[in-house]
Amino acid sequence: MAVDVTNPDPEYLAFWREHHLCTLTTPRPDGTPHVAPVGVTYDPEAGLARIITSKGRRKVANILAAGPDGARVAVCQVDRRRWATLEGRATVRTEPEVVADAVRRYAERYGRTPSPNPDRVVIEIALDRALGRA
Repeated sequence: MAVDVTNPDPEYLAFWREHHLCTLTTPRPDGTPHVAPVGVTYDPEAGLARIITSKGRRKVANILAAGPDGARVAVCQVDRRRWATLEGRATVRTEPEVVADAVRRYAERYGRTPSPNPDRVVIEIALDRALGRA
């Protein structure tokens, strides 16, 4: 079922604030999908989803290989019959203030602050589609 990305219903938003492992699907340079487990934060006001990761990861390489406009990606989470998918264009952000904000958001959702990582980057997804049943 389609959901308004910037104005989701309360149940959908609550589902994205619960502690759930998610998946990120990125396209490899050969076009095949790469799926990786991730933690995701959803910011409907900004129309963004954010993932913190290390700059050397395959998911980051896939996004960078897509060019300056980024890559079309999807993040998904499932809990029994409930599910939610966010889709959009992903880019890699390295600015310290963007990374710090993403770490703060991650700590809020997942209840723990990740260890310091000098190689940390943010995969920022400009959302244009949301689906699900929460």
